[in-house]
Amino acid sequence: MNKTNPKVDFFFSKAQQWQAEYEKLRMVILDCPLTEELKWGVPCYTFDGKNIVLIHGFKEYCAILFVKGVLLKDTEGILITQTENVQAARQIRFTSVAEIERLEPILKAYIIEAIDAEKAGLKVDLKKTAEYNFPDEFITKLEEIPDLQEAFEALTPGRQRAYLLYFSAAKQSKTREARIEKYVQKILDGKGLDD
Repeated sequence: MNKTNPKVDFFFSKAQQWQAEYEKLRMVILDCPLTEELKWGVPCYTFDGKNIVLIHGFKEYCAILFVKGVLLKDTEGILITQTENVQAARQIRFTSVAEIERLEPILKAYIIEAIDAEKAGLKVDLKKTAEYNFPDEFITKLEEIPDLQEAFEALTPGRQRAYLLYFSAAKQSKTREARIEKYVQKILDGKGLDD
């Protein structure tokens, strides 16, 4: 079993919900050849510096998230896409220690498969920014402000997608326009939606 990382202990000790489940997941994951780290405020398990799986929790369930879960075969049909916009990651959700114990051999097999995918250098084919919906209101704004087009193209693909998803999520044109107007300066400043 690999070592626990003291920097990660606070996550487990502060948990008010899923504490027993988190501890069990931690032990299962550390029984695989992974290194425990703290990233994004949650336990993240890496292989040669590459993110493999992390533990996180929600009101209704706790979960392990395979960073490149889409590459796994999922022979048991237990991987879940967290939301419709997630491209690479896949979750396995739990509501009890008994569920984790029942799935332990399968979890370890999936983790080993994820490590093997990383060793093989497998990559996830992500959707290109141009394949996302550009709302008409944003296209109009890009045409009105030439520097905005250049600034948007200079953003990382992830930041571009975040803006496009946020703008497109509004059902009414008026709301899309207001969202776009609110973030024009941030885009011009080279910042992402949450920067």
